[in-house]
Amino acid sequence: MAIALVPQLENRLLSSRWNSLKLYNIYRILIALMFFITQGLFNTNNNWQGMFDDLPTQCISIYLAFSLISAIFTWFEKPNLEITLPFQIILDVIFIVLIMHTQGVDQGGTGLLLIIAVASASLISEGRLAIFYAAVATIGLLLEQAYSSLFTERAVNNYYNSVLISLACFATAWLAYSLAKRMQQSELLASQRGLDVQNLAQINALITHEMQDGVLVVDENLNIKHHNMQAEALLGLAEERWHEKPLNEIAPEIAKLMQQWLRNLNQSTDKSPHHILKVDALSHELRVSFLPIGASKDTENLSAEKTLQGAVIFLEDWSHMQTQAHQVKLAALGRLTANIAHEIRNPLSAISHANQLLQEDEDIGPANIRMLQIISDNVQRLDQIIKDVLELNRRDRTNQEMIQLDHFINDFYNQFCAVEKIPAQCFHLMLKNTNTNILFDRRHLNQILWNLCKNGWRHSKQAENSLKLEVYLVSRAQTLHVDILDDGDGISEEVSSHLFEPFFTTEKSGTGLGLYIARELADANGAKLQFKTSSTGSQFSMLVKKA
Repeated sequence: MAIALVPQLENRLLSSRWNSLKLYNIYRILIALMFFITQGLFNTNNNWQGMFDDLPTQCISIYLAFSLISAIFTWFEKPNLEITLPFQIILDVIFIVLIMHTQGVDQGGTGLLLIIAVASASLISEGRLAIFYAAVATIGLLLEQAYSSLFTERAVNNYYNSVLISLACFATAWLAYSLAKRMQQSELLASQRGLDVQNLAQINALITHEMQDGVLVVDENLNIKHHNMQAEALLGLAEERWHEKPLNEIAPEIAKLMQQWLRNLNQSTDKSPHHILKVDALSHELRVSFLPIGASKDTENLSAEKTLQGAVIFLEDWSHMQTQAHQVKLAALGRLTANIAHEIRNPLSAISHANQLLQEDEDIGPANIRMLQIISDNVQRLDQIIKDVLELNRRDRTNQEMIQLDHFINDFYNQFCAVEKIPAQCFHLMLKNTNTNILFDRRHLNQILWNLCKNGWRHSKQAENSLKLEVYLVSRAQTLHVDILDDGDGISEEVSSHLFEPFFTTEKSGTGLGLYIARELADANGAKLQFKTSSTGSQFSMLVKKA
């Protein structure tokens, strides 16, 4: 990964060098303009036309033109930087030396521009050719001084200034070379660290996206900064745009729980940041845990509150975990119950057969007939329990198929009313946006609906619209809701907490397995069966994902 990003690093460094050269060209233009304006202000002629007859002005004008042309080529980054930079610096040195020569004895201040040119070239070239640029400047200075001494009438005592400037150029070149190398090493180290951080961020993103748990990252204002695909699936918001949206808008229940967790975190003396809460979201029962980001406490003031920069929220499909635990338990229980049911059914059949033979006896009295009837009723009850237990043992052998929901519900409604002899006006059917398919075991779906509807009819007032079957689609979560409502007396809180427990019943003739089997079969097909309190009775809801 890092090797693939090396060309990007080289391009970034090259672009930085071009930008530095552009800044140096701006500096060169300003220096040339300053020379030109200064030459015009101190011109002894009274008109500007006569000024250009002067050799210093001509030299400065050519230098200004060169600066403008160089700036244009540099702006378009033409030609190659390895050619452009030495060419411009050598011409810079030549023009500065010529300007010094035309100034006569007052050339000490202009000579300092050579030091700036050498330092700039050394830094832009990252230390390469630094001594070469200093040598070019030194040769130019010595040649100019020698020429002035031999062919002009100026005094020849300026070698001292030239030597000092030359030494300054070499010292500046060496310092610039050292600084450029150090900057290059620092930039390379920073770039490597940046690549490592990018690689690490990419690895973290891959890990979080492939996690089985949902992950949400929020800042101190509860705005969502990051999430993975599993969080979208668990919250049913795959088509939503999450970035920078507040948590209370995306998942208000989780936002409320997090605010409560933050209050407890500030008030609690427990240093463990891990808190686990449960919340029902759509068809999933989620286990939510929070971990703080940037939690700290002042070591000098132990009563200082923790300052958070955000939090990481982990979402686990608690219903899926429970289903797996149930499958492990039922796998062992199934083998045991199958053997027990088989062993019980054989003597039970013998008891039933003997009871029938005794009932056929003509000399039996009324009291004995009553006792034999009690035996027959309890034999049938035991046989029904065995059938339910054996049916429960088959929950892990689902035969799922695509079911057209509206056709299936209509067929079930007509069959249930006919078999249970329920008038049509007493059983109300409502279908809304159900022209869709679900992946479900047909036999299991029929038994779940039959158990729930039969239970609802038995506890209802058995009047008009006493029993309702409502099926509708929640488009936001792509979840189908199957609701069975009755107008009975309802279920108390004490009883509702035990509704789905096996062998729990409030009726003398009930087996206590109807609701338990319905929930287990729903879980086996990836659905969720819930009980909700209703103002007019009881309501059972089954949530099924759209196929």
